[in-house]
Amino acid sequence: MKKTHRHRPQGKQPSRKKSPASPPAATPPKKRPVFIPKKSTGTAEAAPAPFSKRQPAARQPAAPFPKKSSAPAARNPNASALTGTIHFRQNGNATVIPLRAPNAPASPDDAPLDLFSEDTANALPGDTVEVALTRRRSTRDPNRRMARVIRVLQRASSTAVGTLQLHARHLSVRPDDPRFPRDIAVTLPANIPAEPGDKVVVTLDLANWNSSNRPLRGTVTERLGKTFEPAAELLGLCRKYNLNPAFPEPVRRQAAALPAEVTPADTANRLDCRHLPTITIDPDDAKDFDDALSIEQLPGNLTRVAIHIADVSHYVTPGSPLDIEARARGNSTYLVGAVIPMLPEKLSNGLCSLVEARDRLAKTVFLTFRPDASIAASSIAATVIRSRKRLTYRQAHALLTTDDLARIRALPLPAKHNTGSTGRALSSLSDDELRRLAQTVRALWKIASKLRARRFANGSLDLDMPETRIILDEQGRAARLEKITNDESHQLVEEFMLAANEAVARLTRSKHIPSLYRVHDAPDPERLLELRAGLAAHDIQTGDLSHRPQMTRLLQTIANNPDAHILRTQVLRSLKKACYRATPDGHYGLSKKDYTHFTSPIRRYADLIVHRVLPMTAPPAAPSPSEPCGNLSPLPPATTCRPQSPAAKPVRYAPSELAQLAEHISRTEIASTDAERESVKIKLAEYFELQLAKQPPPTFPAVITDATPRGLFIELTDSLAFGFIPASALPRDAYFLNHNGALTGRRLRNTYAPGQKLAVQIAAVDRARRQLDFRPARA
Repeated sequence: MKKTHRHRPQGKQPSRKKSPASPPAATPPKKRPVFIPKKSTGTAEAAPAPFSKRQPAARQPAAPFPKKSSAPAARNPNASALTGTIHFRQNGNATVIPLRAPNAPASPDDAPLDLFSEDTANALPGDTVEVALTRRRSTRDPNRRMARVIRVLQRASSTAVGTLQLHARHLSVRPDDPRFPRDIAVTLPANIPAEPGDKVVVTLDLANWNSSNRPLRGTVTERLGKTFEPAAELLGLCRKYNLNPAFPEPVRRQAAALPAEVTPADTANRLDCRHLPTITIDPDDAKDFDDALSIEQLPGNLTRVAIHIADVSHYVTPGSPLDIEARARGNSTYLVGAVIPMLPEKLSNGLCSLVEARDRLAKTVFLTFRPDASIAASSIAATVIRSRKRLTYRQAHALLTTDDLARIRALPLPAKHNTGSTGRALSSLSDDELRRLAQTVRALWKIASKLRARRFANGSLDLDMPETRIILDEQGRAARLEKITNDESHQLVEEFMLAANEAVARLTRSKHIPSLYRVHDAPDPERLLELRAGLAAHDIQTGDLSHRPQMTRLLQTIANNPDAHILRTQVLRSLKKACYRATPDGHYGLSKKDYTHFTSPIRRYADLIVHRVLPMTAPPAAPSPSEPCGNLSPLPPATTCRPQSPAAKPVRYAPSELAQLAEHISRTEIASTDAERESVKIKLAEYFELQLAKQPPPTFPAVITDATPRGLFIELTDSLAFGFIPASALPRDAYFLNHNGALTGRRLRNTYAPGQKLAVQIAAVDRARRQLDFRPARA
């Protein structure tokens, strides 16, 4: 179903277009590959969590009582209690992120707190806890504050998903989340046909669990299938993150009552743009298509670009069953190989999707550009459009970069089982059609390239991160990994989506229209000082990073550094996370005063709200009969653009309601991001388990990202997957870390340093803990 907007976040396997978001303020872990979120903007979404950083196992047994800690934390009698959300690591230790009131000023108390495993009491992942500071020292950072849990204020969840196990005559469940601190002793009701090795859902008995010295108990309430089967893994993610692939009956009834195609009544009071040379550009595996582009030359050396966005608001009216459910979901969730949509498939893949050769309703932003790509005029109108061609990024890039029509025709169609629409094969198009398509794409890129250059010149941060797409076979198993390049075809779409979002935000702000905005606050100075100190360890000296020119200079400096990805991840984690807000507070990463999310209403409720509040116009900036329409590729018989009366009146939301909605959909976005990342980890483990069984074992080029006395952390060059080489897998020797941070053998003097390249083979896969072990490739 949906792709994500050309930003970050952020996709389908279904891929999606991602709109720029920003990195989370979290402790910098090693990065792991990102599942491609569709059409991304240059500001990165939250930097990914590490896939395979090896931690000692710390899961506590379910059945005898755990031992009390022999080293209780020393309480600081002068420390006041703080409230925050607890996040566990695989070794049992944890971090608490203090909660801060909305719009509250930055404070030293906002810095994350570290906790040793014995100081986490009976907290579970994601719980809201009250903590007190202690005098203990962090093993990760001596300057980091340490704390202990005083009490749990609110549970994040009353259920867990995991694998049923039998120990002697006792049943327990090992949670799927490797950071869950303990196994669960369970009761298996007679009506649940589960057996050891099955993936199950457990309802936790939290009311009677008030001490970490007692086992955590629960009752099995559902069997999902055999652990590691694709269907069971998908259901497990859905249960864990409260995602529901099915829609309630009232929603299904309302969707079923909608027409299969756009009706003549739907097109009333809309600007008719069906004759414009309109195209979509999306990943191979896009399930739905919510944006399209067209371009036309105007008198006076002007060029008008129309950014057409699916008009979901025409079908999803406020207060309807469709609206209530979409609001609750907040957004679509793009797992590898599956989508949990915000809207039923009839809308998201059908009636609202801007598929090739079908009439579709849109909200269109018309931008008229001068030769230097500055905007001469802009307007927004309710329209009806018809896409001429569904292009993949690969096809668009070929049209942009080569005149060899035979090479263009040879490009394959996307696999049917991976996409919502393949479009016509390029091999079926005439030479004239291919040349007109190339002309359209090149004319769009001519403007987009200037917009991009101006954006970075104005201080927009280049936080683009490499991404990996996991390709599935028809059985839903991971077949191959594909590195995604943010080439000109991606950048083309990205720039026009950014321009449309900015134009809409400027309109709602200047007209004082209550609306939602995509906000990215400036980073806290304390975090930037920490970043500066971390970069110094890599011999990178910076100025005051609170000054934007220094930050942009830093990104340019690290762009070609061998450790560029690691360094960029550190930069990302020093920044705040973008969120939704009812006030136009600007976007730090994009260096824009005005920014919102308008371009993905099929998959984001925030965009749907923005569509509803906009006044629709068809003024001089919109096409009119006196101006040429679609002169790059006219359709016979040529029709004229028909300006008509404005569409339905905009919806007006109370500011207080918008504030509540902004908070809600910011939370659902975070939950979806977590689920998407976990689905990537699951599929990566599945993929490398298949590689492990091959003979001879395949070899992968890799680069060392970090060295420790226990071994080497590596990144695979092609797939961006992360793994670990234990020191025991290296040539036999006594290894030590030298003064340069490299692992060196005392006898053979073999040295393994960060940034060094080597060939590796998969050695072991722990699918339960989502860890990959490699070894140097054998000759």
